Formats: sequence, C-alpha cells, structure tokens
Amino acid sequence: MSETTQEGVLAKFATPLIILATIIWGSSFVVMKNSVNVLPTFWLLAIRFSFAALVLGVVFWKRWKLLDRQYLIGGTVMGFCLFLAYAFQTFGLDLTTSGKNAFFTAVYCVIVPFLYWAIARRRPDRYNVLAAFLCVAGIALVSVTGESATAFNLGDVLTLVGGFFFACHIVAVAKYSEGRDIFLLTTLQFASFALFSWLGALFASPAPDPAVFNGGLVFSLVYLVLFASAGALLFQNIGQKYTAPATAAVLLSLEAPFGVFFSILFAHERPTPLMFLGFALIFVAVVCSETKFSFLRKKG
Repeated sequence: MSETTQEGVLAKFATPLIILATIIWGSSFVVMKNSVNVLPTFWLLAIRFSFAALVLGVVFWKRWKLLDRQYLIGGTVMGFCLFLAYAFQTFGLDLTTSGKNAFFTAVYCVIVPFLYWAIARRRPDRYNVLAAFLCVAGIALVSVTGESATAFNLGDVLTLVGGFFFACHIVAVAKYSEGRDIFLLTTLQFASFALFSWLGALFASPAPDPAVFNGGLVFSLVYLVLFASAGALLFQNIGQKYTAPATAAVLLSLEAPFGVFFSILFAHERPTPLMFLGFALIFVAVVCSETKFSFLRKKG
C-alpha cells in the first residue's frame, strides 16, 4: 500500500477509530479501578506504558528509520502531557467515584476549542462551543447521579487537573502529528510516558509486593497494555491526526457513556431517566460537532 493510499484510508476511518477507542476505554474503567486498588499509581502507569511502547516499537520497527529530533520533541511533549493527565486522573480515581472521575475528566471537551485557539490561532465556531457544553451537560447527567452525586472532594480536584492535561494532549497531537508518521510518534509518546512514570515510581512510590501479581492482576495489566494503551491510544492518535481538535474532543468524550453502559451490562448498575437524558444530549453534541446541523438548513 502506497503512503498516499494509506493516508486516504486512515483519514476515511478517523471517526470510527476514535469511537472504537472510547468503547475500549469505557470497558476498561472497572479494570483500571481494580488495578489502582492493588498497585501504586506510578508503578501501574510505568508497567502499562513500558510494555505498550515495547509492543508498538516491535510491530512498527520499520518506522524507526524516520526518527529525527522533531519526532523526539513531539513524542516527548505528547507523552508528558498524557503522563500528567493519567497521573492526576488515576490519583483522583482513588479518591472519588468512577462516575465523577469520568465526568470531571470530560471538562477537556470545553477546554480544547479555546486552548487550540490560543495556541494555533484558530477560533472555534459556535457549533464547536455548543457541542462542547452539550457534551459536558450530558456527561454530568450520565455520570454524576445516585451514589456518584456526592460532595466535591480532593479526588474531584485532581481529576479536573487531569482533564486539563488531557486537553493539552489533544492539542499536542494536533500540533505534532501534522506531516509526521503517527505510528512512530505514538511509540515515542508511550516511551516518554513510561520514562516519566518510572521516575515517579522510583522517587515517589514504594515498590509493590511481588505477591500482588496474581492471575487476576496480570490479566488486567495485559488488557490495559494491549487494548486500552497500545490499541486505543493508537486509534485515538490516528483519528485525531485527521480530525479537528474540537470535534475529536467531543468524540473522545463518548468514553464516559460507554463506561456507564458497560457498568450497567457487567456490574449491574441500574440506569436512571437522567442517564437516558444524558445519553441523548451527548448524541446531539456528537451530531452537532460532526455535521454542524447542516441537514437542518435549507439548501440554496
């Protein structure tokens, strides 16, 4: 397959790849919650992204010939933003509910259009802004209901900070992926993420007891490495390369409703009318972002 043909195929499947990533992440919330209860945060992230970088580095070994200074800079910046995002989100998850963690992470929907405006001088249109606020409102109804609707706490604050750095990561991908091989860039992103995590693990977290690495934890780690990291984050980066940052942010927010859906399916959570209203708002937000409601306007 020629490079031009490959670019065309990837661009065509950009939106489905982002949505597939959110489905995988939605299914991983329970796995992540169980893992963070056993492993210190930095150790979990270090192990997860070291193996993810190794997997992509081997699979895409032919891409290493493209490596230069700009790839190293781009991969490091992307990895650092993602490291901060995951670190704050994971620490937050340990101190708050899964639902609130999903919701407060989703503030990046609102931050991305304005952050991209500040960095790239590309002003968001009214549909980008409307979609972002509809999306956050929908996620609030889906995620923060019932037992999740508890008082604001430190875990929520940490999660909000994580949401900001997720927005930084989305903008960084948009900036550094332009004209570059996304497979090599993602591999370098994982490698730098792993390096920062190991620094945190060695200096800020005690080593875990080897006895915790039982069959259940190993299975969880394999799932997080192969699907939630090497698979989903690669899909995200590919999709983002061919999608406007504001639109990508709204599509990525589907992680929250998918997380609730899998909780209903496998953890026997009970859906509420507010959840269904939230799903409807998120659907309208995605339609708004993707189509700008062009089908409602009369064609001249």
